[in-house]
Amino acid sequence: MFTTNALRPSLKTVLKTSTVAGLAAVMLSTGIPAAVTHSFAAAVKVEAPQVPSFANVVDAVSPAVVSVRVQSRANPVSDEAGGGFSFDFGGRGLDELPDDHPLKRFFKEFGGPNGDNDRRAERGHGPREGKPGRLRPTSQGSGFFISEDGYLVTNNHVVSDGSAFTVILNDGSELNAKLVGKDSRTDLAVLKVDDKRKFTFVTWADDSKVRVGDWVVAVGNPFGLGGTVTSGIISARGRDIGSGPYDDYLQVDAAVNRGNSGGPTFNLNGEVVGINTAIFSPSGGNVGIAFAIPASVAKDVVADLIKDGEVSRGWLGVQIQPVDKDVAESLGLAEASGALVVEPQAGSPGEKAGIKKGDVITAVNGDMIKGPRELARKIAMMRPGTSVDVALWRDGKAESVKLEIGALPADNKDASAGSDQQQQEEQLPSSEKALADLGVTVTPSEDGEGVTISSVDPDSDASDRGLKEGEKIVSVNNQEVKSADDILKVIEEAKKDGRTKALFQIEADNASRFVALPISQG
Repeated sequence: MFTTNALRPSLKTVLKTSTVAGLAAVMLSTGIPAAVTHSFAAAVKVEAPQVPSFANVVDAVSPAVVSVRVQSRANPVSDEAGGGFSFDFGGRGLDELPDDHPLKRFFKEFGGPNGDNDRRAERGHGPREGKPGRLRPTSQGSGFFISEDGYLVTNNHVVSDGSAFTVILNDGSELNAKLVGKDSRTDLAVLKVDDKRKFTFVTWADDSKVRVGDWVVAVGNPFGLGGTVTSGIISARGRDIGSGPYDDYLQVDAAVNRGNSGGPTFNLNGEVVGINTAIFSPSGGNVGIAFAIPASVAKDVVADLIKDGEVSRGWLGVQIQPVDKDVAESLGLAEASGALVVEPQAGSPGEKAGIKKGDVITAVNGDMIKGPRELARKIAMMRPGTSVDVALWRDGKAESVKLEIGALPADNKDASAGSDQQQQEEQLPSSEKALADLGVTVTPSEDGEGVTISSVDPDSDASDRGLKEGEKIVSVNNQEVKSADDILKVIEEAKKDGRTKALFQIEADNASRFVALPISQG
């Protein structure tokens, strides 16, 4: 006879059971019921490394960033100006069309020939010649305050055609603004809001300390959505995108789109390192390549606009081009650097100081010049009237001239253009001489200055370097030429000096350029 205790397994038996399956077998063999409980897993939680947050920067700078809305006057166009309507319905006038004709119904409803607008004009309610048109929205962009009394910065291309300007603050309030000044060469403009309040404003960063890879935050008004924040890094410095003579952009990969123009790019200290100005995009949307005007450029331009309403820049008055390896070889320069003078403008500071075509400007006040862009920016930053020393490379040796920087002419003048007296010469029939090594055939020019290119071998070095039929060769190695014999003579002299290339000055379309051609063959 079994007792209750006999049904209980000994503690030793239970302890010796090392598996759940074994324990269950013991319990079943002894008749002890098994108690079942549910086990719940904990929610997933990952201890991720801490990453920088831009929230503090955004909170601080957002009140200083505004949306800029621009309106322009759409002036009515009179018939005399070519803006009138002229309709031909297969030889029939509108009145001759059936009453149920869709074109007749259209013009009666929406205006046109003999329609409501014509009758309104007859009653004196139509547009009157000389009366200014209504203000209509034409563009929108971004901007930011740089002073508590309401000065704000944006892009010139945002406001350039505007007649009225409205800024929308971060809190949604709208204020009228007036244009203080604009500068097309750097694409900057300054607006002023007159209001009793003190505005939150931001300061300029020292962009010389900005490094490729630094975090930046862009704030602006993309697609008119209002305050939008994007982040990224500085992708490159000193970008030249061909938008102007002073290109020196910061490239950033923050998402910048239409409407971001004129908005600021901040460092993590809340300082403006650049002004968003352009994007590279085949589609018109963000692809991660945006360009910002550096703070160092914007700071000086904005200061001039606030003070004078315009920017005063230095001017040398010479047309220049880069010095490549071929040009350096033709001139006997040790390295391809400096700015090659194509033509000094008549009456310019450079021309008065004795700078000549074919000179290479290698330094200004002892600072080396790497190329035309660097020279243009350096001269532009100098105040008119400043005295400078300009180092030159001329006729195979170093020289220097001292000159006084002039004032850059207004935007509608070309400060670096060549002489206005240069003209495209007509090609005249003549006994032509072939320059076989160069691949060109030339004939003397009608005015006796230079020679006209009558043909170019498409498989020649001359063709590869862009020489075209009808262009003029006016000098070779800075020596004037008037015939093929003159060219051949200069080339032979260069060969005797051990040079493998010669520098040709080419004139076409009222402009001039230098081209280095190989002369070592033959």
